[in-house]
Amino acid sequence: MPEKIKNNRPPRGLSRLMFRMPIWIYHAGFGWILGTRFVLLAHTGRNSGLLRQTVLEVVRHDKPSGNCIIASGWDNRSDWFKNVVANPQITFQVGNRRVAGTAKRLPTEAAARELLDYARRHPLAFGELANFMGYRLDGTDDDICAAGRMLPMFILRPAPQNS
Repeated sequence: MPEKIKNNRPPRGLSRLMFRMPIWIYHAGFGWILGTRFVLLAHTGRNSGLLRQTVLEVVRHDKPSGNCIIASGWDNRSDWFKNVVANPQITFQVGNRRVAGTAKRLPTEAAARELLDYARRHPLAFGELANFMGYRLDGTDDDICAAGRMLPMFILRPAPQNS
C-alpha cells in the first residue's frame, strides 16, 4: 500500500517562478522542445474568470486522437484542478499543436491502469514523480495501482472539428 511520507504543497515564491518557466517556452514558440511529455493547459479561473495557464507532465499522449492524460500531483489542492472541475472547457498545447477541448476526470480504476502503464514506460520518471508527490511505493503493480486510485487524473480531449 502506498505510504504518504510528506504532504507537499503547491509551490510559492521563487519555486513557483521556476515551475512557471516552461510556460514561456511555449509562449516563445518552442513547445516542440518539450515534445509530448508535457502539456500547456489553459483554463479559466473559477473565481476571477481570467485565463490561467500551467505546464503539466503528460502521463500518456494518444497521437491519433490528440487525447492527453494528466495527473494532479497536489491532489485536489492545485488551482488548475479546482478550475477545470468548475469549468472543463480548456485549451491545451502539446508540442506546437494547440487545440480547444474539455477536461474530464478519469474514474479511479482507469487512473490506476494509466499510472501503472506510465510506471512501466517511464520507470525513472515515475520514481521521481512518486517522490515529488510525497509517496513511498514498493514498486509492485498493486502498489502503483493503489497510488493511481488516490491520484486525481484527467483526460484532455480535443473538441470535435467542425466540417
